[in-house]
Amino acid sequence: MLIENMRMAFSAIRANKMRSFLTMLGIIIGIGSVISIVSIGDTMRRLFEDLYRKIGITQAYIAIGYWVDDWRQSDYFSLDEMERIKEIFGDEIAYMDSNANTSADAYYARSTVKFNYSGIDYNYQEVQPVNLIYGRFLNEGDVLGRRKNVVMDTVSAMNLFGVENAVGKTFRTTIYGSTDEYMVVGVYRKEMDPFQAMMMGANTEGGEAFLPYTILTWPNDFIYALRFFCRDEDTMEELCASIKAYVARSKDRQPEDFQMITAKEQMGQWDGMLGGLSMAVGGIAAISLLVGGIGIMNIMLVSVTERTREIGIRKSLGAKTQDILVQFLIESAILSACGGIMGTMLGGGLVKAGGSLMGVDTVIRPGVVVMAVGFSALVGVFFGIYPASKAAKKDPIEALRYE
Repeated sequence: MLIENMRMAFSAIRANKMRSFLTMLGIIIGIGSVISIVSIGDTMRRLFEDLYRKIGITQAYIAIGYWVDDWRQSDYFSLDEMERIKEIFGDEIAYMDSNANTSADAYYARSTVKFNYSGIDYNYQEVQPVNLIYGRFLNEGDVLGRRKNVVMDTVSAMNLFGVENAVGKTFRTTIYGSTDEYMVVGVYRKEMDPFQAMMMGANTEGGEAFLPYTILTWPNDFIYALRFFCRDEDTMEELCASIKAYVARSKDRQPEDFQMITAKEQMGQWDGMLGGLSMAVGGIAAISLLVGGIGIMNIMLVSVTERTREIGIRKSLGAKTQDILVQFLIESAILSACGGIMGTMLGGGLVKAGGSLMGVDTVIRPGVVVMAVGFSALVGVFFGIYPASKAAKKDPIEALRYE
């Protein structure tokens, strides 16, 4: 009986192709919008997760809180304090530096380029791999000896020197009021996907370079913040709490006087915000499903009126009220489900096309697709109940008299 009802439903839909398509259009737009928005949200969440994992998900920073009023100079870190923290937590810390950076003009011949300098330790590559193509990376001697050596990317080398292989070339720059000659000891190639370039910025006109963090310390070697990478992501929270407690004790402060910022927490905040935004916008888009459902109810009422004589004939041949009810419910459900399938194809296609243009891999969860199609069928059933009930309750004698 079910197969027969489905066959009759498809026959009725094919008999009025344009009307059926226009009826499904509301469902198509609604489901397509929901699939697109949820998929875009999931794609953005994964892109942010990948971004944070590339820059180091186990990365964390500790510094005196900006809310502290009774600031004192001892609240800053010294190089000796940083070394003591490395010794105490060495088994759990993979890397640590002063998180120092500054900007200054770099001069070579007649070229002047604005550079951003980042201070790092010699083992930085252990936590953030660098694709070195010329020369060498900074070594322990560079850091301990505060040598004026730098490692820059190929774009920065081209901007300043006009060549990629700038190893051995020197330039002048002024850092903290001191003008010195710096030598390029290595050049690396920066590899960034389109999303990473968009979020972090692709410096195509300026310059970027690594130099020993010991050069970028404040006068008297004071450091505002410490940056470190944990060895194990699972024990990261415990390690951060331990370091925060140790720093507070050593500086005669309360742990809450220091701020601990972790990449994992920041990623979680972005994920929560994007997830909530996706659900909110998706919910708004789902309102169009209500409009589509009303359209289905309207067309089913018209169909019941047009097929009054058919209903009378079926009832006179022995069809029960339940049979007529099921027939029209199946028809409305199929009408809505077909719209859901086409809407899913439309939404998924748009997301895939947009991802291809932007050069990113999109995320379309199968569960969302199944839920969307199933929900669209339920919409058809819900809004088809009244027309189906009206058809089922028709008197067969009156129906046969209908012209």
